[in-house]
Amino acid sequence: MAVRMRPVDVALVGGGLTAAILGRELAEAGYTVVALERGQMRDTVPDFQSPTMHDELKYDVRYALMQDPSIQTLTFRNFVGQQALPMRQLGSFLPGEGVGGGAVHWNGQYWRFQPEWFRLRSWVNEKYGQSHLGPEVTIQDWGVTYDELEPFYTFADKVLGIGGATGNLKGQIQEGGNPFEGPRSEPYPNPPMKKSHSGHLFGQAAASLGYKPFPVPSANVTRPYTNPYGAELKPCMYCGFCERFGCEHFAKASPQVCILPSAMANKNFELRTRAYVTRVEYNRQAKVATGVTYIDAQGREVFQPANMVVLCAFAHHNPILMLQSGIGEPYNPETRIGTVGRNYTYQTMTGVNVFYEGDKRINPFMGAGALGTAIDEFNNGSFDHSGLGFIGGGYVAAYQTSGRPIYHHPVPEGTPRWGLEWKRAVARHYNSTVSISFHGSSVPHPNNYIGLDRTYTDAFGQPLGMLTFDFPHNDRLMARHITGKVVEIAKAMGGNRISVGWLDDHYSIVPYQTTHNSGGTIMGTDPKTSVVNRYLQSWDAHNLWVMGASVFPQNAGYNPTATVAALTYWAADAMIKQYLNNPRPLVQA
Repeated sequence: MAVRMRPVDVALVGGGLTAAILGRELAEAGYTVVALERGQMRDTVPDFQSPTMHDELKYDVRYALMQDPSIQTLTFRNFVGQQALPMRQLGSFLPGEGVGGGAVHWNGQYWRFQPEWFRLRSWVNEKYGQSHLGPEVTIQDWGVTYDELEPFYTFADKVLGIGGATGNLKGQIQEGGNPFEGPRSEPYPNPPMKKSHSGHLFGQAAASLGYKPFPVPSANVTRPYTNPYGAELKPCMYCGFCERFGCEHFAKASPQVCILPSAMANKNFELRTRAYVTRVEYNRQAKVATGVTYIDAQGREVFQPANMVVLCAFAHHNPILMLQSGIGEPYNPETRIGTVGRNYTYQTMTGVNVFYEGDKRINPFMGAGALGTAIDEFNNGSFDHSGLGFIGGGYVAAYQTSGRPIYHHPVPEGTPRWGLEWKRAVARHYNSTVSISFHGSSVPHPNNYIGLDRTYTDAFGQPLGMLTFDFPHNDRLMARHITGKVVEIAKAMGGNRISVGWLDDHYSIVPYQTTHNSGGTIMGTDPKTSVVNRYLQSWDAHNLWVMGASVFPQNAGYNPTATVAALTYWAADAMIKQYLNNPRPLVQA
């Protein structure tokens, strides 16, 4: 029999960014909150300190901050009918494990979505007509607009200490920023990062072709800064150990730095670690969640009663937990009916390397996760899609994130993969190569979804989540078109030669691409095509809410964190002002 804990007002599943935000806001409002994190406790001191944290083998290669796939993993296939097989080790994406979640090992690249993304179906129909896209592109409106989210974007900017060059202030385009961004009510709270030599070379070439380069918005803090919670952040040291590492300098906007100290100081908030949540307990007759069941560090089954449950886990974990708990109608790709698991999307990534053969000194070891120069002319709302046969887009950037020796060894195509010639090529190109990346959107396709596997189980005997995904035709066209534009910029940079990383014929779960998984518990206005309403409240249980990128109906051509944070503050506002003092559905089905 499960150990029964004392009831609380709110149980949060997860201990990452969204759980930290909700824990702080709800506890401050006077509600008792318990956050259940499957991993261990981690803090800047002592866990992220040098020289231990600068162990590339431990953290970059062996994924010490990531999910343990021997306990819980996924099965994967490209299409319906193909046999799904377990992912035995991490590859294409890297879910975090431990307090802080993915916001510990993230790069800090921080982008707001363009306004068009939030009403994508309506925008496409209005601008290009209903016949522009076929039925295989199942894009949807979000149910919330950019203007509604803008105040919450702005507050999240301040909490995380974001640095950047404002491009659109109250509708007025600002020199040096991104002219294609949505209007901001306030400038960035901090200035942008320094410009790297790789960023200078890219920006110079892009400008020569008529584009408008600007510094990438950054959560690598650029000066001493105190956020609205009283947290003190320090300036980035450009050490080159951001992605896959924790920040020792209090310079990267992680929950441990920005939010958790304020939450942990509140007696209403409790954080429990080593708590593997196995299901949300659901009263089907009353259509309410009654709490969550988890396995604790002693191997005991524990039931935590709660008046409200919020799923704050990684993107694919949220729909899997709903499926394992029997909440909502599972999506069926054959009938295209059902919602839980629907509209799984990812990111569409390509890139080009420019080799200067020793003519330039790039110094890649002086890097940071969001140190880069970008252009946004090829994102969704930035250009005309007429006659192109696709929707979507993305930004193009030259990042200088690291020159760590195990993983950073750019060599031209045709170089042997090992041996003396490979070593000579690495020595020749290590300090004189610039990488340009295209960070593209991902539209939903009826065959791409998250379900439960009928063959494989996890360490707790539950069916594994099953991921079915391949690049949609829409995104293949988009990637081909925009990668061609990136090649033009690369040629204008004046290197000796370039190599192009075109989009592969099929998606592979093996090589790393991004940890920007999205969809599966999508938001919307219709319970038949969405899992949660505009406030991220479940249509099937009004006291069950879902946070994170799993609520995105489709993924934009940007990194998701800024929008995840804004949506979380938006939902917290609705919980506190509209729901908790009068629990009910906030939107009628």
